[in-house]
Amino acid sequence: MEFKRQYIVNEDSQRVAVQLDIDTFEKIENVLENYALVQLIDVDDSETLSIEEAKKYYAR
Repeated sequence: MEFKRQYIVNEDSQRVAVQLDIDTFEKIENVLENYALVQLIDVDDSETLSIEEAKKYYAR
């Protein structure tokens, strides 16, 4: 995945922030949410959730 980013710099030309377009931000957000969901599902290896159960659990 390639990111189009723009840096915000201070008066010393040091990077202090990055600006992403909304599509890139939403892709990153989706990846993070999916990762978090996997971590929640992996908490208890003795119980496997179906996709629908996982979605319901995540929606809480």
